[in-house]
Amino acid sequence: MLIMDILTWEPARSEEVIKHRAEEKIPQGVKVIGEWVAIAGCRAYRLVEVADPKLLFAMTSFWVGLGKKELVPVMETEEMMKLMPRR
Repeated sequence: MLIMDILTWEPARSEEVIKHRAEEKIPQGVKVIGEWVAIAGCRAYRLVEVADPKLLFAMTSFWVGLGKKELVPVMETEEMMKLMPRR
């Protein structure tokens, strides 16, 4: 399962978020496909692949209290197009 993991934080917490990210350990079983930071700041995106949803809890609980966390299940457009009914 692909999950877009989004973290949004207050500007005053930026240094704390950077330090926290440097200390983070990704749980075994979670594959990080890519990470991006918004150019305007205060938001980070991470695309992960995970088979066991319980691992998402371990990954996100590390960030509790630092900002707003969103986990959005996603799929590749090509795969979604195969599932769409043809007209």
